[in-house]
Amino acid sequence: MAAVAEEMEIKKTPFVIEWRDGFKIGVAQVDQEHRHLFTLVRALNLASVDQTVEELLDYVVTHFSNEQDMMEKSGYPAFEQHLKLHEEFAGQVADFLGSGSDWTEDRVQELRRFLNKWLIGHIMTHDLRFGKWHASHAAQNAAALRVAAQPSGFFARLFGSKKQSGQGITSTYS
Repeated sequence: MAAVAEEMEIKKTPFVIEWRDGFKIGVAQVDQEHRHLFTLVRALNLASVDQTVEELLDYVVTHFSNEQDMMEKSGYPAFEQHLKLHEEFAGQVADFLGSGSDWTEDRVQELRRFLNKWLIGHIMTHDLRFGKWHASHAAQNAAALRVAAQPSGFFARLFGSKKQSGQGITSTYS
């Protein structure tokens, strides 16, 4: 009986991962954006889930656009592969949000777990690979650090942007 109660308590405990310097890839702008993504994921809660998800998606559009622009302008050889990873993520998020399920504490925690797991895995594998490549090509990449003013790329097209449409991103699913 105590084991069941303990398992129930663990399930209720929010899955929160804090930003650590160990997540840095060595590209200041990308690191700053990653840190903010962790802050937004940590802010997910049932009381404000719609607003937080909208803010999170808007920021993901901005981050992916910035990162992809930086990779493309710098001539990163794995750019196309990285772009596909972002597209796959966009599809997974769209499937999750488009499921039509009502928000419950369990569903919020499921989203938080997914986002944290994906962020950590993606940052520590694929973005870190870009960070190492970028550092070894620093002189050539100075121009790539200037970010495009408007979000672009697959994720921006899929979810749109408040700046471009004047609407909330979650309206895509209405």
